[in-house]
Order: sequence, then C-alpha cells, then structure tokens
Amino acid sequence: MVNICEILGTQYPIIQGAMAWIADSSLAAAVSNGGGLGIIASGNAEADWVRSEIRRAKELTDKPFGVNVMLLSPNVDAVMDAICEEGVAVVTTGAGNPGKYIPKLKSRGIKVIPVVASVALAIRVERVGADAVIAEGQEGGGHIGESTTMALVPQVVDAVKIPVIAAGGIGDGRGIAAAFMLGAKGVQVGTRFLVAKECTVSQNYKDIILKAKDTDTVPTGRSTGHPVRVIKNRMAREILTMEKHNVDPSVIEEFGTGKLRAAVKDGDVVNGSVMSGQIAGLVHKEQTAKEIIEEMFEEATAVYEDRFTICGARGTILRNG
Repeated sequence: MVNICEILGTQYPIIQGAMAWIADSSLAAAVSNGGGLGIIASGNAEADWVRSEIRRAKELTDKPFGVNVMLLSPNVDAVMDAICEEGVAVVTTGAGNPGKYIPKLKSRGIKVIPVVASVALAIRVERVGADAVIAEGQEGGGHIGESTTMALVPQVVDAVKIPVIAAGGIGDGRGIAAAFMLGAKGVQVGTRFLVAKECTVSQNYKDIILKAKDTDTVPTGRSTGHPVRVIKNRMAREILTMEKHNVDPSVIEEFGTGKLRAAVKDGDVVNGSVMSGQIAGLVHKEQTAKEIIEEMFEEATAVYEDRFTICGARGTILRNG
C-alpha cells in the first residue's frame, strides 16, 4: 500500500488547496503544524513575493510545506527558480503540464504533484515524472474542469500507477472516506480552510462562506475557457448575464480582473469574486487549521469504524477485514 504521508512528510494524508490571494505563509504553516501539507499559492505573484512567503513559512513551522505554481503565470520561470533556491517539500501545479520543470525540481529533492482535471493529463504528467496527481472535480472552488470528483477520481486511479489525491467537494470526514473508497490515497481540501482562524482572508469572505447554503455556488466564465466556481452575488450574476448575451469572452475576462483581490483583501463580497466549493453549505464554524484536520479525520474514522481504521499516527487507511 502506498503511504502518501511518506511522500508528503505529513501526519495526515491531506493537502491544503492552493487559493490565490488567500493561501499565504500564515495558512500554509498552520496546516503543516496541524499535520497536513500547507500550500502557498503563488498565483500570478512575482518571484520576490513567493520567496518572502517561503522564508516566512519556515519561521512559522519546521514541518514540510509546499508551493502551488500556476503554469500560465507570466512569472512562472522566475517563481520556479525561487522555489528551487529556497527549497520546499512539494510543488503542486495547475493549468497545464509541468514537464519542463520537473527535472530541476526533483534534482533539488522537491516532490511534484500536478492538479489534473482529466485522465489524459494525468497520464501525461505521470510519464514526465510526477510523484502523484491531484484529481480535482468541478465541485471545487475557483478554476474547475468538467468532470465531477466521483467520476474523475476512479478513472484516474485506474489510468496511472502513481498515487492519486482526490479534490473537489471534500469538506468533512464523510468526503474523506468517500475519496478513499474511490481509490484515492489522500485528499486536498480548500473551502474548509477558508474559515481557519489562521486564514488571513477578510472576515466578510469568511462570513459569506459560513452562511452559504447548498445551492449558493455557481460556475462562471465557461465561455472564456477558464470557468470559475464562486458564491452567487452581484458580480457572478453580471458575468452570467454577459455570457447569456454572448458577450466577447475577452470582455468578460477583463471584467473579472481584480475581483478576487477585492473580495479577499477589501472584503467586497458583493462585487468581488468569492471563490468557493460546493461544500460551503457544510462549513458552519471557524476553527484552527489543526482542529479542522483532526475533526475531519475523527469523522472519517467513525465512518470506517466497522471495516476500516484510519491510523492517526501516519494518517493511512488500513483494512481490518
């Protein structure tokens, strides 16, 4: 049995989702200190910012953590250089195939775990040396693909030999248990960590997540080729209206520029982009990152108590018979 915790260097088989403007050193360090793998989201940030966040995370934790790199970022080459120079445990990637960067990262002892939304991409990144893949379904917040987690994960599991980490729509122990039943070796969780006490997102953002119901998220921007799942608000409705009237996708892209930062930093949850997964309706309280992780795995253990045991010391699922 592959133990994803040994690959990640963590107590529990959980990675914190990469959320641009949100997943900084404070959140990443808290998740790592809580037994998971914290992730700094580089987004479109410049290399100097990424470098400073890595250094700050190292001041806040002595546990492994990682950096997520968006391969479409104009700063991707400089960011990869900074990561190699500063050193982290893991790099996760989004929006493409990181093959050209894998040899350099692995030469520095950095594990590479791309986020994939299709079987085809999972196969390609396995061929170029990925250590594992994160199969993310469209239930997740932020940028999404077309397949659901329930459909995508087992197909990716069947297609590759490297470990598969399930993401999208996982926010409690039941979701973790379901992911393992689908063949995943670990999970990635984003939305639940939005309300972690160590998360520096605006309180308005946290409050709207805490108040969300099951139907309160919607995919926007499908016409642009880069759909994003967000909480329904004025901004989301305006984008959906533009798409209904076949507005040029470049106009829609321009309209959305800066909207995430407005929600995250300025607390504008009416005109800003409040990215969230469909599990927002399951999130009802603020907790520390450690409390979130422990609660989810205690729930997962309860789900499995008759047939499985989750070994808290290593975070792996073992068959009891």
